Amino acid sequence: MSFITRGFTGRRRDQDDRLPPGQTLVHDFPVLSAGPTPQVFTEDWEFTIRSAAGVRRWSWDEFQQLEVEDVVVDIHCVTHWSKLGTRWRGVSIDTLLADVEASEEFAMAHSYGGYTTNVPLEDLRDGKAWVVFEFEGEPLDPEHGGPARLLVPHLYFWKSAKWIRGLDLLSDDEPGFWEQNGYHLHGDPWKEERYW
Repeated sequence: MSFITRGFTGRRRDQDDRLPPGQTLVHDFPVLSAGPTPQVFTEDWEFTIRSAAGVRRWSWDEFQQLEVEDVVVDIHCVTHWSKLGTRWRGVSIDTLLADVEASEEFAMAHSYGGYTTNVPLEDLRDGKAWVVFEFEGEPLDPEHGGPARLLVPHLYFWKSAKWIRGLDLLSDDEPGFWEQNGYHLHGDPWKEERYW
């Protein structure tokens, strides 16, 4: 397993009330990955939501036809860095779930490359999460999860799965990749829910 930490530079700013406890403000965008960057082409990309009631799929072209939102949020990595006022563009999870019949309370995010992470559905609904494909006005770089990644900015950034390919809706909360390796099941940066 390899970890990439390119360009991590920053310093603690205790006076900034947007900075959760234990976090350091950065102005670059560190790259952290648990393996190689998968090569995902938009012509092969699809996003799938699976629930007990069935399956809903979008190709890249179909996904681009959905209502798109511009989002400005702060992001916080479990490795102690935070980046404030980041600009993204993508589709709200609310839009994707609008026509999905679901009684489940949890989701498992699946990525190209095999990565998984669990997220309660209440943390994905009500304008809290998106599948994004642009960062700072440019297509999302592969090293940051392009062509599309999950964005759940109120949780630690490992919950914002890179190279997203779908959500499986679940009745029970099951741990994903990092959660099986000791990270917290939920991951709230304001409560410092870093590890089990």
